[in-house]
Amino acid sequence: MRVLVVEDEEFLAEMIAEGLRRDAIAADIAHDGKEALGKLRFGAYDVLVLDRDLPGLHGDEVCRRVVAQGLLTRVLMLTASGTVRDRVDGLGLGADDYLTKPFAYEELVARVLALGRRVRPALPPVIERAGVSVDTARRLAVRDGRPLPLSRKEFAVLEVLLRADGAVVSGDDLIEEVWEEHTSYRTNAVRVTLSKLRAKLGDPPVIETVPGAGYRMGDGIRPGGGYGMGHGR
Repeated sequence: MRVLVVEDEEFLAEMIAEGLRRDAIAADIAHDGKEALGKLRFGAYDVLVLDRDLPGLHGDEVCRRVVAQGLLTRVLMLTASGTVRDRVDGLGLGADDYLTKPFAYEELVARVLALGRRVRPALPPVIERAGVSVDTARRLAVRDGRPLPLSRKEFAVLEVLLRADGAVVSGDDLIEEVWEEHTSYRTNAVRVTLSKLRAKLGDPPVIETVPGAGYRMGDGIRPGGGYGMGHGR
């Protein structure tokens, strides 16, 4: 999942983004409405965490343009005003959800995850293939009953591959889904993370490299009836 946090208070923006990243959610930051629209134009975001009271281009106008452009991005509006009238106005602009400052961080994450599920095809909270499963709600990963001590990036990559259900996921798609902006596939971030993830998953290997295309979760069965697939590079 990829989130854009739009907040003019830099400390709060960084706090929200870092918290999301700790929960294996890729998060970028914009500090005003114009910057936010520029990022939305060139990046595919599942959720927009949008401060309503932005300087310059107001958050209300950002929300209007997101809706007018038909973006799939879901909008969670933040505001210091919690009156019923403000909530009604915000939702009337096309926001999908509304959260009043100050807020509990756990509630913000829960709302972001709920909105993200609306963008993607509905899937069960626990996704499994070839004995590997991730519990997306509790952020747990297991292989054959063995808990996997994954970093947030490793967990996010594994979740993307499992969601693809055997389809190939390109390195650029993994960057788009898991890493923050300005990360290039040429940085080797994907390859390094996959190498560590494969080591933690153990044998038989289930992540296959498809030369020139990307990566996919196999079923763990070799053509000859054995189990496992080559690691590749």
